[in-house]
Amino acid sequence: MKKPIRPIPTAAQSMMLEPELSRYIWTHTKKQQLFILTIVALSMIPYFLSFNLPKQIVNGPIQGQGFETDGATQLFMQLSLPIPFIGDVQLFPGIPLERFPMLMALSFVFLGLVVINGLFKFYINTYKGRLGERLLRRIRFDLIDRILRFPPQTFKRLKAAEVSSMVKDEVEPLGGFTGDAFVLPALLGGQALTALVFIYLQSVPLGLITTALVAVQVLIIPRMRRRLLVLGRERQLTARELAGRVSEIVEGIHTIHAYDTSNYERADVAARLGRIFKIRYDIYQWKFMVKFINNFLASVTPFLFYSVGGYLALNGRLDIGQLVAVIGAYKDLPGPLKDLIDWDQARQDVQVKYQQVVGQFAIERMIDPKLHEMNAGDTRGHLKTPLAAVNLGVIDDSGSISLERVNFTLHPGESVGIVGPAGSGGDTLAEALARIVWPTSGRITSGDQDLNLLPESVSGRSISFAGTETYFFFGTVRDNLLYALKHAPLSDFVYEGAGAAQRRWEQQEALWAGNPDYDLKSNWINFAGAGVTGPDDLMARVLKVLDVVGLGKDVLDLALRSTVDPSRYGDLAPKVVAMRQALREELIKQDLDGLIEPFEAGAYNTEATISENLLFGNARGASLMAEVISDNPYFRKVLAEHGLDAALYATGYEIARNAIELFADLPADHPFFQQLTFMTSEDIPVYQLLLNKLDGVAYAAAAEADRTKMIRLSFDYIEPRHRFGLLTPELMDNICAFRQAFHDGLPADLKDAIELYSPGEYLASAGLLDNILFGRISQKYRDGSDRIYSAVGNLLRPLGLYDTVLSIGLDFHIGAGGKRLSAAQRQKLAMARALLRQSDYYVFNRPLTALDGRAQEQLIRAALAYLAEMDPAPGIVWVLSNPGLTQLFDRVAVFERGVLVEEGTHEALVEKNGIFKQMIAS
Repeated sequence: MKKPIRPIPTAAQSMMLEPELSRYIWTHTKKQQLFILTIVALSMIPYFLSFNLPKQIVNGPIQGQGFETDGATQLFMQLSLPIPFIGDVQLFPGIPLERFPMLMALSFVFLGLVVINGLFKFYINTYKGRLGERLLRRIRFDLIDRILRFPPQTFKRLKAAEVSSMVKDEVEPLGGFTGDAFVLPALLGGQALTALVFIYLQSVPLGLITTALVAVQVLIIPRMRRRLLVLGRERQLTARELAGRVSEIVEGIHTIHAYDTSNYERADVAARLGRIFKIRYDIYQWKFMVKFINNFLASVTPFLFYSVGGYLALNGRLDIGQLVAVIGAYKDLPGPLKDLIDWDQARQDVQVKYQQVVGQFAIERMIDPKLHEMNAGDTRGHLKTPLAAVNLGVIDDSGSISLERVNFTLHPGESVGIVGPAGSGGDTLAEALARIVWPTSGRITSGDQDLNLLPESVSGRSISFAGTETYFFFGTVRDNLLYALKHAPLSDFVYEGAGAAQRRWEQQEALWAGNPDYDLKSNWINFAGAGVTGPDDLMARVLKVLDVVGLGKDVLDLALRSTVDPSRYGDLAPKVVAMRQALREELIKQDLDGLIEPFEAGAYNTEATISENLLFGNARGASLMAEVISDNPYFRKVLAEHGLDAALYATGYEIARNAIELFADLPADHPFFQQLTFMTSEDIPVYQLLLNKLDGVAYAAAAEADRTKMIRLSFDYIEPRHRFGLLTPELMDNICAFRQAFHDGLPADLKDAIELYSPGEYLASAGLLDNILFGRISQKYRDGSDRIYSAVGNLLRPLGLYDTVLSIGLDFHIGAGGKRLSAAQRQKLAMARALLRQSDYYVFNRPLTALDGRAQEQLIRAALAYLAEMDPAPGIVWVLSNPGLTQLFDRVAVFERGVLVEEGTHEALVEKNGIFKQMIAS
């Protein structure tokens, strides 16, 4: 039976963050704090006993008190309990021991007390460490929860790096302090007070001296540390600003390079680092000044003990055992006292940090946590009533009016095209309908309900949105495409054995930390939201949506360029190997038999590089990669045996000479450099100097580094592409002979470093397209690559590989923010994400600006046709860049300067002779 899903704890969400850190800690850890404080109190008993025991050992067995006569004994472990009005009740009569046995017994008791005190400390420190980590987890969750509930306009003022720095770094000390907040002062104060009371019990004068010095430390040190708190706060703020500035540099790197402002950025960063350095240097000065004074005061006390205590001992007012016990007790006093002062500074420091963080997260008009409550059901169909803007007004952060008293209605099943110049208000209306922008006045309604007051489980599933700006999370195409369906865990992942125990532990810890215990391994994909019943139907829907937005070919291209582990995709490897022959036959039918030059074991492949022909396989080990293989001793040995080292040196020399003659005088951006796979424009001057150096120098006389550089230059040479006439039949035959000898004598440590080309085997280290081709595309055909892609695409479906290859493309990692995709691909993917799920309304705000006009029209037509097939048909709002496309929509809305100026059908507005007609004419 499926367990009910525990909702997110709303108590921490709905309340404002406590302004006082101590109160926040006590509120969430009260039971645990009381428990550990009880343990601390119990730990004081063996701690006190460990002070008194040295006195008994010194005065008793060592100095002989109570053992004045031969055979004298004393009772060991005699226990009695004093009871008022009754007297002492004996619990254990004790064991009589002579002097030496008593010494050993008391010594072992002392050792036992040391172990017990150590175990108490171990348990207390471990417990408070876990307590601190739990609260740190709670604080971070609360802050991230608040970020998720920030009103939309807040994010225009926030720097992502600064916010993430606060959540990650600035609250880190709060977790460490949580366990110490109440336990540490109780523990340290108890230890210091125990030691002080013990000293008073031994000698009042020494107790008074200790109290005076302690008072000086307590009064002076905290006052001096206040300056450290101020400096620490400044350090934190400047570090946060630096994190934000670095984030800006990363995000704006193209602008920096485009306008040559990199040195201005260096100056800005250097100034910020100088400011941080000055603050940190001041902190070091004050910190070590405080440490010097603290250490000095701590060192004065032993001096007074030895002098005053020694004087009292000489006068008989203090015995030696008491003096030793006092000195031993004092050794344990400065540590707790110093740590207590450090704790007070840490308390003030983390309180400042906590207040700064709370201040940054104290945002007005935060989203009500009830609107984020989880709903695992299918909420599509809740917005059957018209979606309407009623006297809608929006003012942006700069005070400009984006919308002014707009009244607009979108009915279910209706499509509306919105036109107007950029910033005219149509884009703002679209964002308001999608709850991305909040109204300043008026409201968005669905029937009699305010859209902004509906749970996101309703509005966030009933309204799908795609805009000009796209954002994708770090992951694959599939992850981001299915992201719109991940609303709630619909079924639990089944754990067994140790995994089940680990899962129970995770749930319990999440509960203690006030976090939800949702499991990411559960099934989060809402198939019903996409109008399907399971994974197979969902894949079919994905394929259809990709075709609608024109992304199917892009995904196939991504797959063909990917290196794939065939074991993840069933019978992929044998099907790809079989496809090689099918592709050859298809090309023969199209009279393109020479389009692919296959790899053959005894032949040189003229369309492949020299290095590919030398190895006749893919390098899997670092030592055989093209960049470093020329340094491999075994490789160089076989080259020398076949005379190829001198031959390739000569080839590299001729390549450099020809390249410099042809390209030396060309600008760096000349398109001819695109044909040079072995040399860049920056390499030209380097090789010019090298040629001058090696002019007339034989291979044997050249320096080893120069030989290697020339040999390496020859590796990327392809005769049909570069056409320098350097690949003679003799050289090709020699390379084939080298290949055979190289593989026959391959050392054991290099056996797994290379994967040989084999016509009947799948090459796991090669890309998918390379495995299909098992050769290289001929340079004789100008459009050879396009023809190959077309032929491969046509064969995938008949051979039953289309879905598998598309799935491989869906697993392509798109990088941070989807930056491994082009702008057009990102916009298509955003459209596909919106179209994949079935919603009551679709809002598109110029989602295809990266495409040309013809591609935009094709995609809009395809999307409208796809949405028209839904039952019931959804309402559609589309902000258009091209007014001519409004004829595809039921109704047209025209905006200008934040006002809805015209509304009606395309034909009616054209006949009206108004603003819309002027837009069409222009």
